[in-house]
Amino acid sequence: MVVGSEQHRLCRKCLLKDMSEKEFFHNMYRYISNLPEDDKVSNSEYERRLKKCGECTNLLNGICRICGCFVEMRAAMAIKHCPNSVPKW
Repeated sequence: MVVGSEQHRLCRKCLLKDMSEKEFFHNMYRYISNLPEDDKVSNSEYERRLKKCGECTNLLNGICRICGCFVEMRAAMAIKHCPNSVPKW
C-alpha cells in the first residue's frame, strides 16, 4: 500500500500477499464490475456458475485447483468455461 499525505491508495503493482483480504476482494469485485457488459455473463448465469463451482471438489479457497483461476473472476466472463474435463458450465 502506498501512503500519500493522509490518503491511502492501493498500489497497482502490489502482490496479493501485500494486500489485506479486504483490499483484495474490493479489487476483484471492482475488476468484475468494470468488465465490458458484452464480456460478462448475466447475473443469473454468474450465480448459476458460482453455485456449480461451490459444489465442485476442485474448489479450494476460491481458487480452481484445475486451472488456478479465481473462480469468481472466471465465472463472470462470457468467453470462459469450467476447465474440468467434463465442464460443469
